Amino acid sequence: MAGGGKVTETTLEQACPIAPVVDIVFSRWTTPILWALHEYGRQRFVELQRRITTITPKVLTQRLRQLERDGLVVRTYHAEVPPRVEYEISELGRSLGPLFASLSEWSANLERVDAARRSYDERSSAR
Repeated sequence: MAGGGKVTETTLEQACPIAPVVDIVFSRWTTPILWALHEYGRQRFVELQRRITTITPKVLTQRLRQLERDGLVVRTYHAEVPPRVEYEISELGRSLGPLFASLSEWSANLERVDAARRSYDERSSAR
């Protein structure tokens, strides 16, 4: 190794301390669910399903349970007839607001990403 340094094993968390955060916040469907709850407030299951039209009820249920377990979503059961369940973003989940704002701002770069992909694809197909 250059410089004579010793090679050591590094965990993913040591190599990239934000990796666990990315796993929690950016797993499939988590971001749209948190975004919907952050933007529109407390919602029932069917309201979330209408906002995120491509998610299946099974997956929405699984993701909501995981988000509740992670402390990012609060589930409130109302014992009435018929029973009513509502979901809202928790205080911990709301702390992701600045991250979402930054990502929303960064989304202005998506056209540049698309252009880079087209350029890459054109170069790759010419090989």
